Amino acid sequence: MQALLALVRAELKLHFSNRRAVLLSIVAPILIAAFFGSLFGPDAKMAGIAVGVVDLDGSPLSQRVVAALQSDAALKTTVTAEADALAQVRAGKLRAVAVLPKGLGEQAGGAMFGGASKPEIVLHYDPSQASALAVVRGLLTQTLMQEVSRTTLSPEGLAGMQRQLTGAPAMPEGQRADLARMFQAIATVQRHEDAASSAAQPGGLSLPYTTREVEAVQSAANAAPVAYNSYAHSFAGMGVQFILMAGVDMAVGLLLMRRLGLWKRLRAAPLSRAQLLGSRILASTLISLIVFAVIYAVAIAAFGVRVLGSVAGFCLVLVCFSVLTASFGLLVAALGRTPEATRGLAILATLLMVMLGGAWVPAFIFPEWLQTVSFAVPTRWAIDALDAMTWRGLGFGEALLPSAVMLGFSAVFALVAVWRFRWEE
Repeated sequence: MQALLALVRAELKLHFSNRRAVLLSIVAPILIAAFFGSLFGPDAKMAGIAVGVVDLDGSPLSQRVVAALQSDAALKTTVTAEADALAQVRAGKLRAVAVLPKGLGEQAGGAMFGGASKPEIVLHYDPSQASALAVVRGLLTQTLMQEVSRTTLSPEGLAGMQRQLTGAPAMPEGQRADLARMFQAIATVQRHEDAASSAAQPGGLSLPYTTREVEAVQSAANAAPVAYNSYAHSFAGMGVQFILMAGVDMAVGLLLMRRLGLWKRLRAAPLSRAQLLGSRILASTLISLIVFAVIYAVAIAAFGVRVLGSVAGFCLVLVCFSVLTASFGLLVAALGRTPEATRGLAILATLLMVMLGGAWVPAFIFPEWLQTVSFAVPTRWAIDALDAMTWRGLGFGEALLPSAVMLGFSAVFALVAVWRFRWEE
């Protein structure tokens, strides 16, 4: 046991003697996590979606639609000619363009009740920004419904609709009679409102509800809910990434020791195979745990990150991931042949694990099939568990399964590493 502890102390002293490397392993994840956290924070307002509108109609209805789109905070609307708008979409300067056709004002009201042909609004969109299309379509639909109904339900609009009914021989007689009675009833109601108040204005259809947005965040006992802190997720992701990078460095160090013949000298001492490799795992675990603890200490002190869930669960996740990092580094060293070739392959594998784990962007952004695949990598379990213990505010039980999964991966990595490790090149 004393020999094992002596090896661990030697590894710790050697690692922390390189102050520049230690400082870099702490500062780099903090800076990158701060950058990503500021991008996705609740106070980071998204810029309005850059869209264009081409008004080929020029009617009062189309002009009101354009004005409504320009006043919407979710859009950054540009009114321009059709050729110029299409060129800007192809160049990536606009995400979409809505072309309001000629005759929109005349046809839209009758088309809403099925009495006339429907005008066609063309939406040109940038295929690389397809997600913006649904937003533009929804806002355009809402604006058109409100403005068309305002025009249609005005006295002049109702009179025009009644004239269209009499000139629509293709419409079944029963449907024509039903629509005529509906328009007469609406006109009667509006006359009563005008008589009751001279300030009454005809209104259009609008959404039959209002919304109130509430963040679903954890609150402490007898305290107000705590606002979501985007830095919690970014520090989890960047911490996981750079701790794994430290595991790769440990693997390369082992390969260099083998090249220099240090392992042969150590094996000459009365030390077992398990003690030699176990000391490396234990030392790497302690180093990873210390670095991760310092990273989160900075996150708590400088960026307001809080462990709203179980503190014990949070510590358990940190320990399990540190063990995972150590066993991963040992596995890389066991499978690698030379330090140079191993470093490149190990960094590629690490980046894939980090990317699939949701360290760079949350995993819910992934396609459904990729979300399922990502559970096959241990980093997904680590990041989800850290999120659960910090900003989600979940209990100790939510840390048990991810910790068990990480320990399972660690056991597999360690067994394969001990089995395949070569003491000489």
